[in-house]
Amino acid sequence: MPLIRIDMIKGRSKEEIKQILDISYETMLEDFGAPVGDRYQIVNQHDPEEMQILDTGLGFSRTKDVLIFSLTTRPRTEEQKVNFYRDLVARLNEKTGISPDDIMINLTVNSDADWSFGQGEVQFLNGKLS
Repeated sequence: MPLIRIDMIKGRSKEEIKQILDISYETMLEDFGAPVGDRYQIVNQHDPEEMQILDTGLGFSRTKDVLIFSLTTRPRTEEQKVNFYRDLVARLNEKTGISPDDIMINLTVNSDADWSFGQGEVQFLNGKLS
């Protein structure tokens, strides 16, 4: 876990979406040290007019390939976050050709009590997960 939500403009093939999901999962495993099988990913596809992702004055050139990664996760170190941002953008660019300008990442931290993986239990608190 973390939960990874990826927002994108409609039009990508199933293969492209799978590749984006796989790259983000593998990067998360490596940089956050999460166990294999900790895979919670959701893709939301939007019509172009439903996504307005400006550059906040930083000079980025956004295109129809823009991706927004929103992660909800347990606390991570600053080093883990920096490595994840850098590695995810580099791997997506290298393996899919998506421009670094088109990748935005947001990480929201929560606590163990904020997760229930099913059956109305809080598995991080009752000892079923660590």
